[in-house]
Amino acid sequence: MNEVYDVTIIGGGPSGLYSAFYSGLRNLKTKVIESQSVLGGKVNLYPDKILWDVGGLTPITGKKFLSNCITQGLTFHPTVCLNTEVSQITKTAGIFDIRASNGDHHYTKAVILAYGSGIITPNKLDIAGAEQFERTNLHYIPNSLHAFRNKNVFLSGGGNTAIEQANELLAIADGVTLACRSNELRAHEHSVETFRNNGGKLLLETKIRSFRSNRQGEIEALTLTVAGEDRTVAADAVIVNHGFASKQAIAFGDTLRLQFNEHNFIEGSPDSTLGCAGIFAAGDAIAYTGKINLLVGAFQDAVNAVNSAKQYLNPTAEKQAMVSSHNEAFAEKNKQYSL
Repeated sequence: MNEVYDVTIIGGGPSGLYSAFYSGLRNLKTKVIESQSVLGGKVNLYPDKILWDVGGLTPITGKKFLSNCITQGLTFHPTVCLNTEVSQITKTAGIFDIRASNGDHHYTKAVILAYGSGIITPNKLDIAGAEQFERTNLHYIPNSLHAFRNKNVFLSGGGNTAIEQANELLAIADGVTLACRSNELRAHEHSVETFRNNGGKLLLETKIRSFRSNRQGEIEALTLTVAGEDRTVAADAVIVNHGFASKQAIAFGDTLRLQFNEHNFIEGSPDSTLGCAGIFAAGDAIAYTGKINLLVGAFQDAVNAVNSAKQYLNPTAEKQAMVSSHNEAFAEKNKQYSL
């Protein structure tokens, strides 16, 4: 059998990363499994957004916040497996077998489910050859809007996220065209008025039909259908924000009787237990009375999940870790921060 871990955390977003930190604090041998190529979860979708509601932090960008979460999550050097999609979890003789879609097996004594609302993938354009431009100037999840400075940007989407991106781009781009497939935007009216009043160009009932490329293999123009009429629009970059698909692909063994609510979140308790010995959850993956669906709530879930896992593995263990100001785990690390 492969190496057996004390705790394996499925999901590398904020709740999974804080679970990894706290698991290390509790001296548990820890592994993190993440389906994407990077850690950070859904916060990667809004790197330039300013977060105001995380306790103890002054306003911070999503990108910087994630950097802090990742640094903290790796404090005790957990094993991290990226690009690893979990397909099945079973339990035999007290050991969980986590099977990945590539056929690999990961063995652990306890599991923390921190996969949020599942594997998030952007809804892509159904246009022949569109995928080739993803290597150049067609974007679904931009790493940073600052990359579009002084460019003429075409943005397709009609929701709040699309209009927020469009408004942010107006301050740095040479021009912004926002195209919506329906005859009205689903975004907040104030955001739409802000876009119009600041020079944004809005096209309703608009569908992208094809792209025209230049010699560098970049999109230089789009062929559109606008209210039934054909039109060609030039652009230096194209952003598509047509929402995201969420996939819950994990199959749980017959003995792991987890209960899911109508939104496909796992029914649990405030202590992050799920009614199945050895499996716990944190963040958006779990639902319970009094649940706080904010980043700050994800951290509390993570602490509860790890503490519950620790007592599952060692019933005589303390209910929670010693506070960091007195914890010997930080004795050496604190020296670099001493005055």
